[in-house]
Amino acid sequence: MLTLLTSMYLVVRAVSTQAEPLRVVVTGAAGQIAYSLLYSIAKGDVFGKDQPIILILLDIPPMLPVLDGVVMELQDCALPLLREVIPTDKVEVGFKDIDAAILVGSMPRKDGMERKDLLKANVAIFKTQGAALNMYAKKTVKVLVVGNPANTNCLIASKSAPSIPKENFSCLTRLDHNRACSQVAIRCGVSSDNVKNVIIWGNHSSTQYPDVHHAKVNVHGTEKAAYDAVKDDSWLRGDFISMVQQRGAAVIKARKLSSAMSAAKAICDHMRDIWFGTKEGEFISMGVFAAGNTYGIPEDLIYSFPVQIKNKTWKIVDGLPINDFSRAKMDATAAELVEERDTALNFLSQ
Repeated sequence: MLTLLTSMYLVVRAVSTQAEPLRVVVTGAAGQIAYSLLYSIAKGDVFGKDQPIILILLDIPPMLPVLDGVVMELQDCALPLLREVIPTDKVEVGFKDIDAAILVGSMPRKDGMERKDLLKANVAIFKTQGAALNMYAKKTVKVLVVGNPANTNCLIASKSAPSIPKENFSCLTRLDHNRACSQVAIRCGVSSDNVKNVIIWGNHSSTQYPDVHHAKVNVHGTEKAAYDAVKDDSWLRGDFISMVQQRGAAVIKARKLSSAMSAAKAICDHMRDIWFGTKEGEFISMGVFAAGNTYGIPEDLIYSFPVQIKNKTWKIVDGLPINDFSRAKMDATAAELVEERDTALNFLSQ
């Protein structure tokens, strides 16, 4: 009898302690980045191995038949954490009561399109999505903007969602961060997990500044400053920077398609760190609101900084010494973001 009661208690306890499903929306869900991303989310690589997921797949009406195929594939994966998949082209469905929003979809730059035209098209998209977040999402929602120009799109989405804390918005520079880590690791002949505390400053564009002045490399059990481990200052100040800045274009040239697998991995890394925090003594790169930063970056920008995360709250790492070489590059990418912001806000007010 006691054994039976104990068994019943354990069953009831297991049911009662099972986590409520997280509602996660991915926009641009019929695209190639999402195709590489959705499986990782649904199998527990991002939000935890015991966290059930409801996936909402949002895209434009012409992509709904493709979404039906994505839904079929997700069902056919038979993933125990995936409780429901909801394909939609309606923001009121897509953003209803969501816990996490991964905004992948945006207007890509087309041949002959001027930069201001690209900004104008994306302001319209992210104004709509920000307003929908404001109206339908949980106020605790964590929003990651991936679609380019990611920093400025993130700013527009946040400004269009005034009831959601600005700190809940971030944009993806983790792909650039991972690229920088990998290149340093290859140069030093170690695996990428032996490289930490690289920084991507600024815009997710070719003006970004990959900085390893504060990075550490574990070489055969000994932790060294990146400059001491690499032993090639001219490479670190020259080809390394341009390689990371131009990596996306290099992938497009080689594949005839933009980065998808690596972008999806970076999204997973970014969101997992928001949910579970960064390792003690380590920081990662995220595009976040610049308000209160100690590096002289204009405040009303989404700018990539080194951040540490605890209890789902990020904090910019303060007090890192900045030399003249870094200062010039940090200011140059900030100037580009100011120009983007001013152009976008002009469109937003129209």
